[in-house]
Amino acid sequence: MRLSAELSAPWAILPEKLVEIQSIAAAHLAGTPIDIAAVEARIGRPLENKPQGYEVIDGVAIVPVEGVIAPKMNMLSEISGGASQALVRRDLAAALADPEVHSVVLAIDSPGGTVAGTDHLAQFIAGARGTKPIVAWTAGTMASAAYWIGSAADRVLMGDKNATLGSIGVVAKHVDVSRAQEAAGVKTTEIVAGKYKRVASEYGPLTEEGRAHLQDQVDAYYANFVDAVAQHRGKSAVDVLGSMAEGRIFIGQQAIDAGLADGISSLEAVVASLNQQAADRRLQTLRSPSMDITKDRVVAEFPEIATALRSEGAQAERERISAVRAQALPGHEALIEQFAFDGKTTGAEAAAAVLAAERALRDSQALALANDAPPPVPFVGSPTGAAPELDPEKASAEIVATARRLVSEGRAASFTEAVRLASASKE
Repeated sequence: MRLSAELSAPWAILPEKLVEIQSIAAAHLAGTPIDIAAVEARIGRPLENKPQGYEVIDGVAIVPVEGVIAPKMNMLSEISGGASQALVRRDLAAALADPEVHSVVLAIDSPGGTVAGTDHLAQFIAGARGTKPIVAWTAGTMASAAYWIGSAADRVLMGDKNATLGSIGVVAKHVDVSRAQEAAGVKTTEIVAGKYKRVASEYGPLTEEGRAHLQDQVDAYYANFVDAVAQHRGKSAVDVLGSMAEGRIFIGQQAIDAGLADGISSLEAVVASLNQQAADRRLQTLRSPSMDITKDRVVAEFPEIATALRSEGAQAERERISAVRAQALPGHEALIEQFAFDGKTTGAEAAAAVLAAERALRDSQALALANDAPPPVPFVGSPTGAAPELDPEKASAEIVATARRLVSEGRAASFTEAVRLASASKE
């Protein structure tokens, strides 16, 4: 696209930035060469307006969208700084496909850019919702085309209370270069077919018909802008027109109150929050009854969870071993060590087993002592009746002999009782 045509095309950009761009273009159109080295010498640093790929911070891809947004990098982007829609889309697509990335942050600092290509990039971002979380974040400006793009993300956040959002509007400027050409001794004559083909040509003053034609274009682009924001932010076009649009700039809390932004958060906090959400999603996946959970799958897909589980498991095993060894009793050391390293016996179970072993040991010792003791003397109860006291010396020899026989046969508990029995039988 010719530079003059770019300037005449509708822009979704802060008006003051468009003035800056036009001044650069005017110098170029007037034939004044732009000395990149001289510009760098004047500002004291390299321009460094080269497209950068994304960086990954703890699984979060940071995709920069900085400066004037245009379909491709060109001379204006090199001078004023800018973001190529094609490169932003390329980097975003790569981040979404990157297995090391679980979330994406569009780090935006832009006054806007061309209408051309902006909605195409915004639709790509909106279509990627659900693939991985996408957050649009700015610590500076997210205006016009930049907000068109940012609103397509899952959330819009500001780095601090001074960030600026909005400027939902479209601007087109007609640049009449005829006098500049005349001063340079140049006259351009256009040959066209079709009434509106060059109705707002830059080689002559803008006619009323040309103005109306440009206004129709700007109105159409503005309606598309409003509809896109309404769809992205879950609002109606009437709501957007009433509280968010009309080219207004919103600062910090004003943007939140108007519905353009979802909150204020530092980039570090955004990254931490996205990491926590990713961990929660993985944990929820693990808890899903339909998931086939294996050790290898957990290690491969959830390495941080596997590490945490290993650490928790090691700590639990140390505590189990300590609890088992606390139940030690003299003589049962081998049994305690067996329980300590079987990987399953608890302290309570070890205590019960050791007590059972101690009880069995004591029962065995008691039995051994009983087996080694002399046999007990049989107990003989006292006679039920009082026996007469007899003098063995006066008893006949026959009674004495009978009594002795009764005692030896165990039929009498004492010799006196045997004499009584022998005497009774004699009678």
